[in-house]
Amino acid sequence: MDAGGIIGFVIWCICSGIFLVIGISCFRASEPAGFWANVKMCEVTDTKKYNKAVGKLFCCFGVVFAILGLPMLAGQNSPLLFLSIAGCIVLIITTMLVYELVIMKKYRKR
Repeated sequence: MDAGGIIGFVIWCICSGIFLVIGISCFRASEPAGFWANVKMCEVTDTKKYNKAVGKLFCCFGVVFAILGLPMLAGQNSPLLFLSIAGCIVLIITTMLVYELVIMKKYRKR
């Protein structure tokens, strides 16, 4: 382990913590929580359940994101860092698909 890898992992975990805080704030929101940046939120059928689902999604994202940062502890030039990069791509695409195909399909007011 080198100092660069540890510093990188700490920064990675701080970013992960931000997603956890966003998820927790979604649980407490009184209006529908937005997922996409700078997009007007559509009406939902049940705001409380919708916010709970979005909060869970953000919290799960934060936890998995933190786990994907573990290869940084192997060092800056480790080939395991490819797992972090590829895993993040898959995680982001999966999160968007879950939001659109599961959460919005269930809670969007028709």
